[in-house]
Amino acid sequence: MTLPHPNADQISLPIVLAVLGDPTRLAIVRYLASKEGVPLNCSQFLDLGSKTNLSYHLAKLREAGVTRAEVVGTSRLITLRRDDLDARFPGLLDSVIAAAEDTALPMVGGHEVEISA
Repeated sequence: MTLPHPNADQISLPIVLAVLGDPTRLAIVRYLASKEGVPLNCSQFLDLGSKTNLSYHLAKLREAGVTRAEVVGTSRLITLRRDDLDARFPGLLDSVIAAAEDTALPMVGGHEVEISA
């Protein structure tokens, strides 16, 4: 089973910005950025809400082109589509993540997410 993802040229700035305007989704993106290149199981984000709520947020991020979800057995591995986002909107992701550092966001894994520069 494969999940639909937009092609890089289909990623829309207004949609990306709208998706990243939600504190839960922004916390997910910050955490993915802190684990750059490491696919994370969706269970990593259970601190952010119920499975149903989390599925909704992960789907919104995937549909907007911010993340990629790969189905592996009964799991979904989530990665940040940094290369696609940086190619489409240079500096946007870093700017959004940097601006979010001063914002109180939900915690992932029982601790605040730190992004190494």
